[in-house]
Amino acid sequence: MKQIDFSNGRVAKNIAQTALPMLAAQLVHLLYNIVDRVYIGRLPEVGTAALGAVGLCFPFIILITGFTNLYGMGGGPLCAMARGRHDTREAEAVMNVSCALLIVTSLVLILLGELLAVPLLKAFGSSEEYLAFNVPYLRVYLLGTTFAMLGTGLNPFINAEGFSHVAMKSVLVGAVLNILLDPLFMFVFDWGVQGAAVATVISQAVQAFIAVRFLSSGRTELTLHRHMFKELLARGRMITNIVTLGLAAFVMQLTNALVNLVCNRMLAAYGGDLYISVMTVVSSVRQVCETPTAAIAEGASPVLSYNYGACEAGRVRAGMRVTVLSCLIYTTVMWGLIFLFPEFFIRIFSSDESMLEAAVPALHLYFFAFAFQSLQHTGQVVFKALGKRVQNIFFSVFRKVILVVPLTLLLPGVFGLGVRGVFMAEPISNVVGGLACFITMLAQILPELKRMEERKAARAAEGGV
Repeated sequence: MKQIDFSNGRVAKNIAQTALPMLAAQLVHLLYNIVDRVYIGRLPEVGTAALGAVGLCFPFIILITGFTNLYGMGGGPLCAMARGRHDTREAEAVMNVSCALLIVTSLVLILLGELLAVPLLKAFGSSEEYLAFNVPYLRVYLLGTTFAMLGTGLNPFINAEGFSHVAMKSVLVGAVLNILLDPLFMFVFDWGVQGAAVATVISQAVQAFIAVRFLSSGRTELTLHRHMFKELLARGRMITNIVTLGLAAFVMQLTNALVNLVCNRMLAAYGGDLYISVMTVVSSVRQVCETPTAAIAEGASPVLSYNYGACEAGRVRAGMRVTVLSCLIYTTVMWGLIFLFPEFFIRIFSSDESMLEAAVPALHLYFFAFAFQSLQHTGQVVFKALGKRVQNIFFSVFRKVILVVPLTLLLPGVFGLGVRGVFMAEPISNVVGGLACFITMLAQILPELKRMEERKAARAAEGGV
């Protein structure tokens, strides 16, 4: 089983070796929810309504993802940095504490979600017609929360050890299973949207089993062990470090949920249920298109963390260059494709002509400044990988809460923009937020790397005297 050595070889190759399996894993993982939406949008007679109704469940799904990222993306860089310092004991403790946090939090979320699902869906703007679709879907989906969090939340630790192909395998198996089970439960068994949720839970359980079995098999440098909950109780400072570093990823998901709620409220007020379904489609297209950017950035994260921990400033700087150039090229190409062929992307999720007519201009507006996402992703991943908690959290909040939410609330009411104002908030925030994050990252990190090189040179000179 080949393990990537982050300390040797070209940095671009290290990142590619990590990012490409991660890209495959994330694209396949995206299929869990995307495939559900593709099938749901094609339910006879009720597809468009069912698609909009399930879209109102997104805040719950985003919240689960947020807690997963809180521990996975908080613990992953700490684990990689400890490995860079050759502190295997600390790296293993970080992984076990993170795993225990994933399990405990998932059980709390299941309980709260099952108790509060219906009143929260009504608060999110669900009509009685929509409740007939989204309540059965959500109640089943929530039962698989532990599987979802373990299957995804342990991948950063598998990647931190250089086994990104194993992470890819676990996600691939789960997603293929989901693709096969969805039509079986939805159409053959005639379970509708509830069948999509059942297929997702089973698939996530298989993915979680593969990840847990690999990390507890003894074939890796770091091992999951049965005493993780005792370690959780004894490692208060470590919990704080994991949570504070992962807080930016959590806040990003939390603010995504907030933006989703605000958008649905404004779209319902200015455009009605059809535009809630349109936003579901537009958000799905964004997830598909954004996933490779996130994979490139997250693929760079363990490489940056390891070399930062090893005080290899030149390799960190090279990793930053590779990340931003790769992301910028990709997002520019995708913007061009969406501008030229919007109908292709929309028809993946719905063939409804009324949906197509409303969604094309919405998609053009929403993706107008998509290339600037590359700057946001690069800045965020560098701050996270190098343990810069405050900056990471600030720029997560800045783009979504300080920019997107106010713009979404204000723009529909000015100059007669209406629903167009809702879709314009995203590109404006991409430009302002992306530039602010990237420029700040360069201004803070490049001088620090220079000082790191000077200290290393001074130590070498002293050693040679």
